Amino acid sequence: MAHGKKYREALKKYDPEQSYDLQKAVDIVKNVKFAGFDETVEVHVSLKLSKSQSVRDTVVLPHQFRGEKRILVFCKEDRVKEALDAGAAYAGGDEYIEKVKGGWLDFDVAVATPDMMKDVGRLGMVLGRRGLMPNPKTGTVSADIRGAVNELKKGRVEFRADKTGVIHLAVGKVSMDSEKIVENISTFLGEMMRKKPQDAKADFVRSVSVNSTMGPGVWVSYRAGE
Repeated sequence: MAHGKKYREALKKYDPEQSYDLQKAVDIVKNVKFAGFDETVEVHVSLKLSKSQSVRDTVVLPHQFRGEKRILVFCKEDRVKEALDAGAAYAGGDEYIEKVKGGWLDFDVAVATPDMMKDVGRLGMVLGRRGLMPNPKTGTVSADIRGAVNELKKGRVEFRADKTGVIHLAVGKVSMDSEKIVENISTFLGEMMRKKPQDAKADFVRSVSVNSTMGPGVWVSYRAGE
């Protein structure tokens, strides 16, 4: 892939073949940024997974960097007020199922109570393709509406390994203090290691890198348990 002049100039400011400790790597990412907007900082973790292994869970990052999420709660009528009082933007049952069927997707995350999943499951073709389908593994299928909404508003995000065994996760903005970005990454890595497959090998983590939206990647020297 051909890169522009600014990208090539950024590569000259550090050794792209070297691995750095997390703090230094984040400092480099911030130093080599060149886009004219507040780029997102991303971490990429390549994992050694067998065909039967998967990694998918959620984590609450300590430092938020995105606007407030618009949460839709699929629930019975008698729990609509509870959902709205908890901070959901929308709450309801059949009327919202029909709206989504019709193409309405004016929300960032969907939560469902267990008794609604039989009906919500029919939205798989719409919600699944956009990563919006409620799932118990991510805490978005729950009888505890208030708890689920509160966790999402605090910044709970999903992470999952793709088909190649790589997790891609946004962890901050280049305008944030380096220490806050480092803490977000460290929190994610710690949670990832706690939720790794029980039969994972010692060299479960192949590599870790960080970059900004437009910038080059910086390798991170990472050892499990750090």
